[in-house]
Amino acid sequence: MSWEIAINRTINNNVPRVYSVLEKYPYILELAEQLRKAKLEVLKDLENYVEETVESVKRIGGVPHVVGNADEAKEEIRKIVGSRNRIVLGKSMVAYELGLRDYLSQIGKEVWETDLGEFLIQIAKEHPSHIIAPAIHMSKERAEDLVRKILGNLPEGATHEQIVMRVREFLRDKFINAEVGITGANAIAADTGSIILVENEGNIRFSTVSPSVHISVAGFEKIVPTLHHAMMEAMVQAAYAGLYPPTYVNLTSGPSSTGDIEMKRVSPAHGPREFHLVLVDNGRLRASKDSDLQEALLCIRCGRCHLHCPVYRVMDGSWGVPPYSGPMGAMWSYIVYNDAKPSTLCAHSGGCKEVCPMKINIPRVLEKIKYRYYREQRKS
Repeated sequence: MSWEIAINRTINNNVPRVYSVLEKYPYILELAEQLRKAKLEVLKDLENYVEETVESVKRIGGVPHVVGNADEAKEEIRKIVGSRNRIVLGKSMVAYELGLRDYLSQIGKEVWETDLGEFLIQIAKEHPSHIIAPAIHMSKERAEDLVRKILGNLPEGATHEQIVMRVREFLRDKFINAEVGITGANAIAADTGSIILVENEGNIRFSTVSPSVHISVAGFEKIVPTLHHAMMEAMVQAAYAGLYPPTYVNLTSGPSSTGDIEMKRVSPAHGPREFHLVLVDNGRLRASKDSDLQEALLCIRCGRCHLHCPVYRVMDGSWGVPPYSGPMGAMWSYIVYNDAKPSTLCAHSGGCKEVCPMKINIPRVLEKIKYRYYREQRKS
């Protein structure tokens, strides 16, 4: 089957590369240990760190928005977007969690995913199957057929490079004419209000700089104490995803600015006139106070646990509630959707725990969620 071929190819391409990266750059292991400690510090006092982040974003000229659930988030973003119609999206699992792309399309906006994997998922009208590589279930041959059908002008037997080039041609126009760029955030520095975004394609750079408005949508758990820790998270996430060094690390601190006249800093300059940070709770604060679930919030979305999990490998990428798949997805399906069923598929092989950069005891968390699920089943 196509998905089996695609996932096996991914494992063969990615798993050895991650081990090679960690062997070549041993300081990543030290950074991961430091990052775990910093993120635990935040989770123990999450409400105050949210407040500190809000004040820091205001100080740098941005506009912070704190929302409780998906409906609140969509309404807040609708207000920010206003009458603007052309929107580009950088890959954001939280945006998908909220149903943001579909919502914006339903109210008449033209919305395009710009990450290649997310773009393929959008035009295929499918759900993402991996937290880093959303089209991991899609073989090269299927991607070729799909791009040819939707965009045209792609030869039979096209190479990987030709497929990428055809999508690039299509999206260039969308970048140039976009009025709003929406991204996620790999990390948010509480002390400065800055966000860090890690990428390899360059689409996030376009999405954050070309439009007049940049909106970053992120969960509370992305907050770390300082900008130093945020940069640390970018390095660790990229390494454990097997994409180290990352091609681009984007730092955004408020709207564009310049200090070239008498060194007086003024805003805006050539980039966005507005920067909005939408901080989303959607179950995260509750989880931070739950001793069984708190550890799950340490996840940095590297996706490594997926490829070392026998359950994920024998399924078609549909384990979990989209966009959260695999072992980490089974935890997050419960946190944000209150769906415990994915946890019941865990075979407790322990491979996910062994390779997790944050040393999350994923089998233990899923065991606790399973217990709650079966307890409720007995009651009903």
